[in-house]
Amino acid sequence: MTSGEGASRVTATTLANHHFLRGMPRELVAELVPAARLVSMPAGRRIFEDGGIAQGFWLIRSGSVALDLQVPGEGQLVIETLGMGEVLGWSWQLPRYRWALGAVAVQPTEAFQFDGPAVHALCDADPRLGYELTRRFLDVASNRLQATRNRLLDRYVPARPWP
Repeated sequence: MTSGEGASRVTATTLANHHFLRGMPRELVAELVPAARLVSMPAGRRIFEDGGIAQGFWLIRSGSVALDLQVPGEGQLVIETLGMGEVLGWSWQLPRYRWALGAVAVQPTEAFQFDGPAVHALCDADPRLGYELTRRFLDVASNRLQATRNRLLDRYVPARPWP
């Protein structure tokens, strides 16, 4: 899953240019470098399964990833598709450490992959880093929950004509 020269291409500058980390103090971004590696995933690669152990996250540089959920009687339902500049995975932060959805690469995808336990250790060592990441992941989680809510309403609540 890793590109051969991936580790050498992860720098504070390349990470700081990703939308998710943009605006984070440079010294905090630099702390994340040892926990990151550059990976390439072909289209169709299952990245993780709903209910599987969550051990990290990805910052997508190119390509796209579908978040999906197994729905009884309907099969895999795509909840959202993520692309360049977005973050994949926030379940690694929450005790229980289980994925809430599944994910599959829709197109060939390149991403920075972060080791969750290593990032936890970095955050324990520097609470400023922990605060910055937690704030950013809360924003991601909030947006994803709202998007999921809207999709469910669109799918299951009949449209009412305007009075």
